[in-house]
Amino acid sequence: MSSAAKHFILTASCPSALGTVDAVTRTLVEHDCYIDDMASFDDTSNDMFFIRVQFRCTSDDNCLQGFRAAMADRAKNFDMNWDIHNSDERIKVTIMVSKYDHCLNDLLYRWRTNQLKIDIKGIVSNHPDLEQLAYWHNLPYYHLPVTKENKREQEKKLLEIMEKDGSELLILARYMQILTEEMCSDVHGKAINIHHSLLPGFKGARPYQRAFEHGVKLVGATAHYVTSDLDEGPIITQQVAVVDHSHSTEDLTIKGRDTESQTLAEAVRLHSEHRVFINGQRTIILR
Repeated sequence: MSSAAKHFILTASCPSALGTVDAVTRTLVEHDCYIDDMASFDDTSNDMFFIRVQFRCTSDDNCLQGFRAAMADRAKNFDMNWDIHNSDERIKVTIMVSKYDHCLNDLLYRWRTNQLKIDIKGIVSNHPDLEQLAYWHNLPYYHLPVTKENKREQEKKLLEIMEKDGSELLILARYMQILTEEMCSDVHGKAINIHHSLLPGFKGARPYQRAFEHGVKLVGATAHYVTSDLDEGPIITQQVAVVDHSHSTEDLTIKGRDTESQTLAEAVRLHSEHRVFINGQRTIILR
């Protein structure tokens, strides 16, 4: 097989039915497409089927055009939603942040060192504090101050920025503003948020101080898709770290921020590799 061949990713979902895997794999074979990797899952809780196939053309690039036409025809028989992605292309992203910079710094480092297959187009913030960090990375920085009166107006400016840049994903890297219901609808399925996960839960101000006062034994983080239900969107990934009585408030904060950064980066990686399927209030992750 030619190592120079272009690689693609097919993602598809449909109601559970006999022959779904065959419909995909047979169509690939018939059009000289070699399967490098495949994962699938049948969710018996709601009778939905999910599949992800990484493949390459073994003849020429024209095989993809023929495959698309044949796949469109066969997919109709299964009421299948499907898409093809060029695995060499990086998805374009816009990052939102307020004043905390740990998640942003981590994403910028992983982007700069090619650990994430993303193309950061710009950084948007409701504060001016991190402007120099953006400029150091040669990225545009958009300062959009938010008040109760102008929130929707500023969100529309954000959408204009994303459209101009062709951004396919919005990353809320500790953006400390609640998006409007309209904005949540605008970015449905293409916006990822991160927040701490302390047991028991401590919402609002000074969560790590209150966690220390309650003697928590776990700190963690949850990355999820944004919905109008605050911090309750479909979960992509979660991580936890063990702590004990010897950890000060500062220790908990440092460990928590590390966990947040790692959890968000993993969620972005899974999304950018087209491994995440939204399945109602849940996600299916085909690793």
